[in-house]
Amino acid sequence: MAKEFSTCVEYGLKLSQRIYYGKESASSSAPVVVPAMSKFSAEGYLPSAPTVYAVVPEPEVVDNPDVPSYQPYVHGRCVPPALIPLQMHAVAMEIESYLDTAFVAVSGTWRVHCVMASRRCDCRIAVPMGEQGSLLGVEVDVNGRSYRTQLIRMEDVKDIEKMTKCEDGRFIKCQIYTLKVPQVDGGTTLSIKMSWSQKLIYLGGQFCLNVPFSFPAYVNPVGKKISKREKIFLKVNSGTGRELLCRSISHPLKELTREVSKVSFLYEAEVPVWSNADFTFSYTVNSSDIFGGVLLQSPFSRDFDQREMFCFYLFSVNIQSRKVFRKDIVFLIDISGSMRGDPLENTKNALVASLSKLNPQDSFNIIAFNGEIHLFSSTMKLATMEAVSNATDWVDINLVADGGTNILLPLNQAMKLLAETTDSIPLIFLITDGAVEDERKICNIMKGYLKSGDSICPRICTLGIGSYCNHYFLRMLAHIGMGHYDAAYDADTIYFLMQRLITSASSVILANVKMDTLEHVDSLEVHRSYVGIFVPAHAGLNNMLIFCGFKRLCAHFTLRDC
Repeated sequence: MAKEFSTCVEYGLKLSQRIYYGKESASSSAPVVVPAMSKFSAEGYLPSAPTVYAVVPEPEVVDNPDVPSYQPYVHGRCVPPALIPLQMHAVAMEIESYLDTAFVAVSGTWRVHCVMASRRCDCRIAVPMGEQGSLLGVEVDVNGRSYRTQLIRMEDVKDIEKMTKCEDGRFIKCQIYTLKVPQVDGGTTLSIKMSWSQKLIYLGGQFCLNVPFSFPAYVNPVGKKISKREKIFLKVNSGTGRELLCRSISHPLKELTREVSKVSFLYEAEVPVWSNADFTFSYTVNSSDIFGGVLLQSPFSRDFDQREMFCFYLFSVNIQSRKVFRKDIVFLIDISGSMRGDPLENTKNALVASLSKLNPQDSFNIIAFNGEIHLFSSTMKLATMEAVSNATDWVDINLVADGGTNILLPLNQAMKLLAETTDSIPLIFLITDGAVEDERKICNIMKGYLKSGDSICPRICTLGIGSYCNHYFLRMLAHIGMGHYDAAYDADTIYFLMQRLITSASSVILANVKMDTLEHVDSLEVHRSYVGIFVPAHAGLNNMLIFCGFKRLCAHFTLRDC
């Protein structure tokens, strides 16, 4: 789907060359058309910032709505329709960051500059989002009409027919969502506001935010006298009550206000071209020790969910000065036929790089699996230079894609290899692109292993590759195994995500963090049916642990110092 979208944009840019902008714009910079895509850039025209496209099934409608050029008639239709990026005339972005989550709102105006005034076309909005992005809403105003997305509860499904359905709303790629605005007149200006939430990455003691905000040259409006005003407002609340120290920022923001753990910035300027770099910001919290806290939030008076919300966090800033646990690691690598090509090659490269970063006192093993299992060694091996070199050669020879997928066999074998672990952190890394029929059985068996309590329980970390594997199963398996889950929907992200997952999960300085049942709280009643799921969003990963959920209070209470 992503390749088809990119191809449609490429053809749309070629069609836009038909547009004549008048003599005054002859010397101004026209939309840039990138050379034809090679196999290495087959998705080179995917949006890297919020973008709007004219959906053009009939090339004959492409023209300047203000200055008709009377181009020769173009026969035929575009199947699938061409996508012409609309020129953007204004953009403003507001970001509010709280602890590990950022809420982003982008407002802008786009003009249908490529369709003659007497014709109409659909417009497609593309919203690329950052880490674990979740779309919150889109609002559109055009020619006195307004559209907005709405979250519908399942019990309200019967009333959906009363509303205009969001046509063709879908993900074209992980973190890029598109939806369609129907029948917009040529020359019309669309005012659009889109909002989403995304996670900050906590790595190396720094909170890092990356928001897609790199606009290609072809969305710059053509003309010397067209104003282009860009605005970015950033508000950061670390939630820790400790001093916030800024480390890096991509755009020239000016500090507006500052408190102990809060800071706000503003950037607003008339620009010659729109931003051509993603917005990035990183900061640290002033501390030299492990620390944490609890955040509480009462519901709004009109909120249908009247439960109290809470968030407990715990993290370390200066991990370099602390000793990490010794590790016993088993890598489970899927070598089924569907992994053939880039997925397996990138996985092998990431695996070899991870082996080279192990400490000599760590031990490891590798299990390649399809319908069967293939072990590097019958026992765990210390990560000496010789063992790592032998493992690298073994990976190069034995990791060949073929056959089906059986995930239970390698998991059982890994549990046997780690059964006698007593003085280290046992870790299992499962990398797969498959889905199996016995997923429920696998989860139940893993629960049995982890409840036995005979030794230190292995942490199970999972990485799902592609869009066809069962990501829900891999997420649940990581949850059961007190590990971490991530997804690489594209082959070119496997190396980075696998490295990040393994490096971070291997840097454990605090383990087996457990919350009691709040027996030290007076006058508090916890209803099991109302307790939200505890989400260890970064339990050990990137040295941060977060629990969040809901509780229903029946009386006032105080916390004892425990």
